[in-house]
Amino acid sequence: MTVRRGKKLSISIQEHMAIDVCPGPIRPIRQISAYFPRLSPTSPGPVSPNPASSPLALSPGSVASGMGGAHLLSPLLAHGRPGGGGSLSLTSSMDTSVEINSSDSDDCTALGTLEFELRYEQSSSELHCTVLRAKGLKPMDFNGLADPYVKLHLLPGACKANKLKTKTIRNSLNPVWNETLTYVGITEEDMHRKTLRLTVCDEDKLTHNELIGESRVPLKRVKPDQTKHFHTCLEHPPPLPSPTAMGVALRGISCYLREEKDADGGLCVGVRRCAHLAAMDVNGFSDPYVKIYLKPDIQKKSKHKTTVMKKTLNPEFNEEFFYEISLSELANKTLEVTVWDYDLGRSNDFIGGVCLSCHSQGDALRHWMDCLKNKGRRVERWHILTNELPRTLSHD
Repeated sequence: MTVRRGKKLSISIQEHMAIDVCPGPIRPIRQISAYFPRLSPTSPGPVSPNPASSPLALSPGSVASGMGGAHLLSPLLAHGRPGGGGSLSLTSSMDTSVEINSSDSDDCTALGTLEFELRYEQSSSELHCTVLRAKGLKPMDFNGLADPYVKLHLLPGACKANKLKTKTIRNSLNPVWNETLTYVGITEEDMHRKTLRLTVCDEDKLTHNELIGESRVPLKRVKPDQTKHFHTCLEHPPPLPSPTAMGVALRGISCYLREEKDADGGLCVGVRRCAHLAAMDVNGFSDPYVKIYLKPDIQKKSKHKTTVMKKTLNPEFNEEFFYEISLSELANKTLEVTVWDYDLGRSNDFIGGVCLSCHSQGDALRHWMDCLKNKGRRVERWHILTNELPRTLSHD
């Protein structure tokens, strides 16, 4: 290699790598985990509170006699071979004993806690949720506070029909509501398979409302006619399932039957309310009404209709209809109860229906037989609406 005068000596990277190469065996490089071991919490050998008996409290003489000075940097080699069952230091043992899902961890308490009560009235098929208070909510606004409120949904099938909402508490991270929200038409089957989702949100008038956290409670944890108290940590919502995995909210109707004690006899049909109806209009609501028939109807006189309730998915009717019929004839009749969505200038949309007769099954059959056996007594039941339109009905 020749270098001219006046020019700076430059060495290429290839020449630099070839300088001072020491031939010899290549030794493996230790991993960083060898210097900072982390054993499982179930590993034997608890940490001794006495420093003198601790495996890490070794005298310099014992270390030097047991191994060379080159191994002093490895804490693991000071009291055992790599991979052996050594003991952890006091700090490491404390770190690994904290569970991720513990209620004392920062992940669970960063969003806040929610306190509420649940009570299921079996006789009236009502679920009462009393939202008491929240504590330590996550600040969502620029002033370091939030405007929280609580939304309730029944899963599966969360929609506008089964959403309930509390009032909004302004500028607070520890709001107190003491507000009771009630679901009607909750059957025992719902209590076994449904889950109540409580979502705490921050209300923003200028932008979209923001979610703070949620808590989910399986309704099977609530016993009938008993109040159960909950104090839960708010969590981030899980990822949404695919649309095919989301169920449809159960639609139901509450009605009662009463067979009159008069000499002429008769059947009184009462339509009380509907709940969780499907949204049939573009505004997210329906204009529901109820039609009832007593079939077979040769003279076409058994049709009755309730009034139309505008823009609601949980209508209250509280209307009664009377049929003059004897007990012997009633045993061979079928009561058809259907719910429709009223559309001006177009054919009305069918929402759901139920048929009560001696040939029915389940709750419909029990309701009909209880009415025939208990003359003069009002028998009220909640029925799940089916999506099948009775063959004898038309879109009138």
